[in-house]
Amino acid sequence: MKSGRHAKILEIISEYPVETQDEIISRLKEAGYRATQATISRDIKDLRLVKTLGSDGRYRYISAANRKADLRSNFAQLFYNSVISIDCAQNIVVIKTLSGMANAVCAAMDSTDNASVVGTIAGDDTIFVACRSNESALSLNDSLKQYITNKSTGKQHVKDLTH
Repeated sequence: MKSGRHAKILEIISEYPVETQDEIISRLKEAGYRATQATISRDIKDLRLVKTLGSDGRYRYISAANRKADLRSNFAQLFYNSVISIDCAQNIVVIKTLSGMANAVCAAMDSTDNASVVGTIAGDDTIFVACRSNESALSLNDSLKQYITNKSTGKQHVKDLTH
């Protein structure tokens, strides 16, 4: 019963933009499964489901295995629409975003697995990116600026950051 329910939950979240546990319960009920909120909460933990910001600006459940692919695919658009400026000081790249967008941009950026990045930290509208060297910070700074330089023309330039 549990494995069938787990499979159905994974099917539901892959087909529908599910935002709440109640939505999962309702869709399971439609499919003939009965479950309580506590059971769904445990299932979410067992399946390692996470909520992520979709391209429509709404949160939804996805499996952790799909999280990185989902974040990578949305990175360029999220970065283009949210970042105001980028600058660097020695081995630190500082990214200014619209208010409330730093965490989403930072999570998306972390999903790129850039080898020159040691770590990131985000506030409400600012991200600090610690790079391995001053040179790698300058390179990252230049690469990231490519995402926002064409705002005036409306053309988006996508560049692979996983070098």
